Amino acid sequence: MLRGFKNFLMRGDLITIAVGLVIALAFSTLIKAFTDFVINPIVSRFQGGASMGLGWQLGDEGNQTTYLDLGQFISALIYFIIFMAVVYFLIVVPYKHYQARRGVTAFAEPGPVKTCPACLSEDLPAAASKCLHCATEQPPATGTGTTA
Repeated sequence: MLRGFKNFLMRGDLITIAVGLVIALAFSTLIKAFTDFVINPIVSRFQGGASMGLGWQLGDEGNQTTYLDLGQFISALIYFIIFMAVVYFLIVVPYKHYQARRGVTAFAEPGPVKTCPACLSEDLPAAASKCLHCATEQPPATGTGTTA
């Protein structure tokens, strides 16, 4: 039992994912600081005056729990976009390049698919001879591309 657990932990994919998560966490902290100390003051500058934030008060004046704060939402959206861009350009693109040099296709575009006439599932590979969901025989693939 312990040998199987050790083999599971030592799989290359699991190690790659763990390293990617640690790097993503570090980038997340860095980008969170950027949005908190650079983006938030810029967004707050647009609110003007001594308001609680960029948004609307839905309840009693000064009650933070009933304040609809669009400024914080905009900051979170900017954080998400920057974080995804960093993960893509600093983790995914180099990983794809590294795997391509090894002869392995990583994050490849999905191949052509077809729709099962019996259960109408739309995720069958075009070359499939049986449906993955209902196990009905599939007609041979005709042409290329997606069929509907």
